[in-house]
Amino acid sequence: MTNSARFDRGHTDDLMSYLAASPSPYHAVANAAERLEKAGFRQVAEVDAWDGESGGKYVLRGGAIVAWYVPEGAHAATPYRIVGAHTDSPNLRVKPIPDTGARGWRQIAVEIYGGTLLNTWLDRDLGLSGRVTLGDGSHRLVHVDRALLRVPQLAVHLDRSVNSEGLKLDKQRHMTPIWGLGKVAEGDLISFVAEETGVPAGHIKGWDLMVHSIEPPAYLGRDRELVAGPRMDNLLSVHAGTAALTAAAATGSALTSIPVLAAFDHEENGSQSDTGADGPLLGSVLERSVFARGGSYEDRARAFAGTLCLSSDTGHAVHPNYSERHDPGHHPMPNGGPILKVNVNQRYATDGSGRAVFAAACERAGVPWQSFVSNNSMPCGTTIGPITAARHGISTVDIGVAILSMHSARELCGAEDPYLLANALTAFLEG
Repeated sequence: MTNSARFDRGHTDDLMSYLAASPSPYHAVANAAERLEKAGFRQVAEVDAWDGESGGKYVLRGGAIVAWYVPEGAHAATPYRIVGAHTDSPNLRVKPIPDTGARGWRQIAVEIYGGTLLNTWLDRDLGLSGRVTLGDGSHRLVHVDRALLRVPQLAVHLDRSVNSEGLKLDKQRHMTPIWGLGKVAEGDLISFVAEETGVPAGHIKGWDLMVHSIEPPAYLGRDRELVAGPRMDNLLSVHAGTAALTAAAATGSALTSIPVLAAFDHEENGSQSDTGADGPLLGSVLERSVFARGGSYEDRARAFAGTLCLSSDTGHAVHPNYSERHDPGHHPMPNGGPILKVNVNQRYATDGSGRAVFAAACERAGVPWQSFVSNNSMPCGTTIGPITAARHGISTVDIGVAILSMHSARELCGAEDPYLLANALTAFLEG
């Protein structure tokens, strides 16, 4: 990682495949786990006793995954280097009683998840994904990747002011997808899902289902220097973090810290869940790893005191049509390398020491980087970074990739940036 990172389109091709195969958080962690397994990692169950052996391990819980690699010679107080990310994206999620309709149309009742750009879901061919829970407590993934649903927009002839006064959408009345014609019948959707997943309908006792755009990711532009696709916020970081962890693990005993990937669910609605960054998952995994290696609470405190975390999440590239919404001195551009996010009010966790850590990792990787700060007149978003820092007392730095159309059903980034991010994360994890 000492030479300048030269763009490898193969990494971005792989990201696009990962995005297409991961329409829900449950698919995202399953696909990350599959990649880790191929790199020699093994799954450990939270209900089992853990051993202190070296090597790669991971924990799955719902739509979250925590993976780590213990090098040979690691002691109980060996610090961690963590890449944090999240697996969820704003979308439309199926309600507990899904079958609905009106005026001869069959529809599916949905609830708005996260800060969704509602208009981007209109007139778009939508599939269905997520998971179902069976009577024995097991889960089955659902991925209906064909044109199944659609949220139709009202024709301009019936809304003459839409282009002059803007589109106004009521979340309850206007965002219900259609999926056919005829009488509404209770149980229709779950019967359909059961048939698609190959299980008897009566065996399905619960579901966590959502819709997704079936349009695949694609290169964009004359020179294909951009990528358009779904769920870049924040599967782009999950993919890069997985690649970085497996690369760091390949260096084995040369590591002086324990590299970790922590990809949480529910960031888009506050992270307060058992799989969110504000829950106990990360702390529990790190503590158990210390104790499994024969450590004490004192060792745990020492390990955490020396731990560093890069919270990787997408940020805003300067928008050419709305440049006044951005800080006049900070204009991150696609393919300019990952961004360092700063907010003195701690909406991001970065401070001067964190800046130095990130800059050093980028220098080792030969990766350019950019700074991001919000316009003082605009409210600043936040990430899992401040949550991780406050909950675990871990030094945390907020970074990411600059994109356009954040929280749209289809976002836009530079084709080189995913590769540059993965290189920077690898250098960081290698320590």
